[in-house]
Amino acid sequence: MTRTVATTPHTDQKPGTSGLRKKVTVFQQPNYAENFIQSVFDVIDGKQGATLVIGGDGRFLNRAVIQKAIRIAAANGFGRVVVGRGGILSTPAASHMIRIRKALGGLVLSASHNPGGPTEDFGIKYNIANGGPAPEQVTDALYARTKTIDRWLTVDADDVDLDTLGEVRVGGMTVEVVDSVADYAALMEELFDFPAIRAAGLTMAFDAMSAVTGPYATEILENRLGFAKGTVRNGTPLEDFGGHHPDPNLVHAHELYETMMAADAPDFGAASDGDGDRNLIIGRHRFVTPSDSLAMLAANAHLAPGYKEGLKGIARSMPTSAAADRVAEKLGLPIFETPTGWKFFGNLLDAGMATICGEESAGTGSDHVREKDGVWAVLLWLNILAARGESVDAIARDHWATYGRNYYARHDYEGVESDRADALMAELRGKLADLPGTTVAGLTIAEADDFAYTDPTDGSVSRNQGVRILFEGGSRVVFRLSGTGTSGATLRVYLERYEPAGEDLDRETDEMLADIVAAADAIAGIVRHTARTAPDVIT
Repeated sequence: MTRTVATTPHTDQKPGTSGLRKKVTVFQQPNYAENFIQSVFDVIDGKQGATLVIGGDGRFLNRAVIQKAIRIAAANGFGRVVVGRGGILSTPAASHMIRIRKALGGLVLSASHNPGGPTEDFGIKYNIANGGPAPEQVTDALYARTKTIDRWLTVDADDVDLDTLGEVRVGGMTVEVVDSVADYAALMEELFDFPAIRAAGLTMAFDAMSAVTGPYATEILENRLGFAKGTVRNGTPLEDFGGHHPDPNLVHAHELYETMMAADAPDFGAASDGDGDRNLIIGRHRFVTPSDSLAMLAANAHLAPGYKEGLKGIARSMPTSAAADRVAEKLGLPIFETPTGWKFFGNLLDAGMATICGEESAGTGSDHVREKDGVWAVLLWLNILAARGESVDAIARDHWATYGRNYYARHDYEGVESDRADALMAELRGKLADLPGTTVAGLTIAEADDFAYTDPTDGSVSRNQGVRILFEGGSRVVFRLSGTGTSGATLRVYLERYEPAGEDLDRETDEMLADIVAAADAIAGIVRHTARTAPDVIT
């Protein structure tokens, strides 16, 4: 029997680039999660009898919110909920499940690479029927509904046993608990040459960071591809990620980095993040930046069975380096520069205009799902290594010798007071028109703008997506505020220097970016506005 619960709005439920992310204690407020979930259901059509996918990254509060979501879904007329065993579904696996089950959409419970635990972060994101994040028109309607909601619906029912495969009834709805890994692993076997990878005799270290990809990596890498037991480290998902920050960068995956820089390093190293959509790639004695990884994967994708016919196009987020642009030009492919947020790639993928997409924040993926996919990127790298019979270092050097190198780094200033961050961006935007033609720290500014994107599939326009300062010669700096944090503001500064092929392209990134760093502070007044003399994280 459906029960109506009176409520009042929470005023802070505006979704960011990847759903609503807040501290666990915020989500534990009365009616907080319930309001948001009900608001999702209030703004989407076609619920009666439809299928909904629910899963998350296993962080603290995951199971409790899944139980609430199941009861709210039953009260709102859904016919079936498909939930991953243990409440676990990586974000790309959830996207795949939505697509193969022809679901109306799905609730992905995660705060991605943010820390987990009773005092840390939680998140809820709604993905639409194509498996991708809800577009802005949906999230705008959702936010508007959260500001007026006065009731949410539920049914009185016992909690579902999330650890036992099979079907149960909740109200008039069927809840199906499924193997979180099986369907996704089968898709990977279709895309990649597993026999060739097995035959290559590669050695590997994979750090699952006590997060969601542990079960996926163990099944695929150790059980199906035959890598040695123990190849997958930190492979059990934990509610607090073992007290660590599940972000696959050189700061938080430092142990993996040390392993790969040692004299007896394995051939290949990789890591994934909290919800499994990001990746870190390190070869023996060679770290590959996410921007370079996107370019190298695109240049070699034809070596994998799923991409042997070639690519339809390449897409990258605006802050991602232009390395992929040079691959697209050489291959005669269209290149798309989009705002940050995977939802902007969805339209291009659905329209068949792009095959591989990537973000500098360690996210790459293809048209097999509508999310970035960490395990997919790892498997494509393994397929390329097996097909070429070369090391990661050799492939990187060959790539730079062909295309030139985009030296690249991102400086994050985390937890900046919001008014300080806003003042920096406002001042910067106010002087954009005066910057072209001026010289700063020895660099001449060719162009300066506030990036706006017109979607080629539907004509929609997204403005104010980040400030770009382009220097003569192909170098640049980008400034934007991140939407993925849960408190304060994160100022992200993206620094890029292009050196053409034929130069010495194995120099230290810090050295090559020194003048760009100086120019960024001179242009934006980072120290003056933030009172920070150095970034919190450099990736």
